[in-house]
Amino acid sequence: MSQVLVFGSTGQVATELGHMDSIQCLGRAEANLEDPTLCSDAIKRFAPAAVINAAAYTAVDKAESEGAAAGLINAHAVKAMAETCAEIGIPLVHISTDYVFEGSGRDAFATSDRPSPQNVYGRTKLLGENFVKSSGCVFAIVRTSWVFSAHGNNFVKTMLRLADSRAELSVVNDQVGGPTSARAIADACLEIAKQLRASPSKSGVYHFTGAPNVSWAEFAQYIFKMAGLNVNVTGIPTEEYPTPAARPLNSRLDCSDTYRVFGVSQPDWREELSSVLTELGARA
Repeated sequence: MSQVLVFGSTGQVATELGHMDSIQCLGRAEANLEDPTLCSDAIKRFAPAAVINAAAYTAVDKAESEGAAAGLINAHAVKAMAETCAEIGIPLVHISTDYVFEGSGRDAFATSDRPSPQNVYGRTKLLGENFVKSSGCVFAIVRTSWVFSAHGNNFVKTMLRLADSRAELSVVNDQVGGPTSARAIADACLEIAKQLRASPSKSGVYHFTGAPNVSWAEFAQYIFKMAGLNVNVTGIPTEEYPTPAARPLNSRLDCSDTYRVFGVSQPDWREELSSVLTELGARA
């Protein structure tokens, strides 16, 4: 496929996409998402074969007090992207989140389940999804969760940093989901974009996460084990680690449609973690 335009340049997924061929990443300097018209202008200027939106306002707790900024980036900029993609006839792959669900129960959320976000971040991401759906463009909304990589801020890097000074850590054990490497997301989005070009009828909402599902505490234990670090992890309930924004307890996502339609299977996050730790030089 010819050139793909990516919104985002420093985020985890955008960084991975930037390492691939025929990718043009746009950062804030080239397209500030707080001005949606710049997004539209950029798409028209580059005239790509497809667009991947890997940019978002992801400061979940700050979004509670910065709802306007989150809404501009997560919804209104996305609206401009989608409408422009519809206008010039190219597909849009838009990365979304498990936070569009309220996060109760133990079953994996299907793409057909009704969203009910519990915080500002989730509500702005859902609004962005709805703008994509109503734009008339060829699209794939790809919901993912618990993103990690060797870049940016994420749970893996936080755990490794804390291990430098602590032998014991308390980590939430009643939130369960699928850790997902940014590299796997990048690969999946590029494959989906390619297939949408050939088969616009594949437009829709999809889920893509790593497997198997674990709690944050279990994820932390595995990180330390693979890194050869002797850190004792004590599981605690969410109520003992209050945050400004509510977090879903259940972030399990049913990814079967993504495999059925695109042939893209769930990655084993343990293998992905091994590669990330090697990249960070943190594996024993």
